[in-house]
Amino acid sequence: MALKEQITEDMKTAMRAKDSERLGTIRLLQAAMKQREVDERITLDDVAIVAIVDKLIKQRKDSITAFEQAARQDLADKEKAEMAVLQAYLPERMSAEEVTAAVQAIVAEVGAELGRALAAGDMGKLMGVVKTRLAGKADMGQVSAAVKAALAG
Repeated sequence: MALKEQITEDMKTAMRAKDSERLGTIRLLQAAMKQREVDERITLDDVAIVAIVDKLIKQRKDSITAFEQAARQDLADKEKAEMAVLQAYLPERMSAEEVTAAVQAIVAEVGAELGRALAAGDMGKLMGVVKTRLAGKADMGQVSAAVKAALAG
C-alpha cells in the first residue's frame, strides 16, 4: 500500500475511533501534501511524502524547544504527541554508524570522480549527493555532522 493511501486509511480509522488528536495531526499532514500537489501540479510519491513528514517533524522539534524555554509544557506535550503520530509515517532510520559509513563511502566515491581529496569547500557538492541518496532514510542533521567530520578528518 502506498504511503498516501495508508495516511487516508489511518485518517478514517481515527475518525471512527473519535481520536481527535491523531485525526488533527493526520489532517495537518494531508493539508501539507495537498498544498504541495496543488502548488507544483504534481502527484506526490512516497519519497516526496516522507520529505513533507520530515519537514513537519522538524517544525515540531523547533516548537518543542521554544515552548520548553517559555515554560509552556502543555504546548510542548501537544507538539510531542503530534510528532509521535508523524514519525509512524517515516521509514526505518539509519543508525549513526550506518550514516557515517554511508557518508564515508560517498566521500570516497566523489573524491575518486574529482580525482582529488575533498576539502571543506566541497561540502555543498557532497551534501547534494548525500541528500539524494539518504533522503528519508536518515536524519539530515546527523548526516550534515557526518559530512563535516568526514571533510575535517
